[in-house]
Formats: sequence, structure tokens, C-alpha cells
Amino acid sequence: MENNRDELAWEEVSMEHIVQDEWIDFRRLAYRFPDGTVFEPYYAYSRRDYVVIVASDCEGRFLCVRQFRQGIREVTTEFPAGGLERSDGREYGPGSRENFSEDALAAAKRELLEETGYASCEWRHLITIPSNATLADNYAHVYMAENCRKVGGQDLDDTEFLHVELYTEDEIEEFIHTGKFQQSVHVMAWLLAKESRLHQ
Repeated sequence: MENNRDELAWEEVSMEHIVQDEWIDFRRLAYRFPDGTVFEPYYAYSRRDYVVIVASDCEGRFLCVRQFRQGIREVTTEFPAGGLERSDGREYGPGSRENFSEDALAAAKRELLEETGYASCEWRHLITIPSNATLADNYAHVYMAENCRKVGGQDLDDTEFLHVELYTEDEIEEFIHTGKFQQSVHVMAWLLAKESRLHQ
């Protein structure tokens, strides 16, 4: 199996930072393919890891946030989510896993509280998975939080403008099947949470 991986691996030939600021490291690369040909340009970027939380309250309703997503230029419905804090204050960086000042679970608890004002004592890790293995090097850490209780108000970042909504399981299902729940990792999180609840 390892030999097969080596045979399939691309070799980086050159790399240029197109944009490298506190928000993103966007790179232009050239790669040598396994057959020896060189392909360029190939674009990739670095961002920090983030968490997604499938959170439900004591009545079994699910906490969602509605906010504008500039990529598709629409207001979306999705689960609470946010980036892990880094000790250097950047959104990315070399050896990024080593530069996080909090672990993923701590980030999930913080993001849920900041975005919704809710907290939970019942947490379950569902999966850690590359966010976009084709272009990016960051990971999504997906958690499930049950019996969440309102303990305060929102504490949003300067760039966050969002509303908190509570939905039933049937409403979430309808949103997904009618294209109104548009974050792919969040849909995956929902399916994993459903499976996890079935095996409780």
C-alpha cells in the first residue's frame, strides 16, 4: 500500500506565494506527475483548522445560524462553526497544528457559546477530516453537543453578523433536500450526527 502511495505522489517543483498575509497563504505551484510530466500552474492555499458543531437543546431542536456567505453571495442556514485560535494570531502558518493555542474541543465549546450563547456538558467528537483536500491543507473537526442550554448572549467577532435559529430534525432534513442548507461539511456533520444518535 505504501509503495502504491509513493508511485502516485506528486513532486513539488516550484512554489510562489501569490498572497501571503494574516488571512491566507495563496500559492502558485508546479508539480511533476508520476509519469514525469510537469504541470503548472496549480493553486493551493493554507487556512487554519475549524470546528463545526451539530448542537441540540433540551427539547431536541437544533441550533443553527443564518449569515451571509460571500462565496455564493447568499444568506445560508448552517451549524455554528469557527476557527481554532492560533498563538501567533494568524489564520494560517507553517506547522499550523503546532501553533494552535487551543484544542479542537475547546474551540467547539467557545464557538458555540460565542455564536449562540448556548453551552453543553455533553460532547462527542464525530470526525476530523480535510476541509478541501484538493486545494487546502486545513481540517474540519466535527462535534455533536446535546442538551444545550442558554447561558448568555452572543459575543461575535467584528466580521460576524448572524442570527440564531432553532429547527426541528424534519426542518433540517427539508432544508438539506431543498438546497437551503448549503455548506457541504455541515451536511456531512448532520448525517454523522444522525448515525451517532441511532447507535446511542
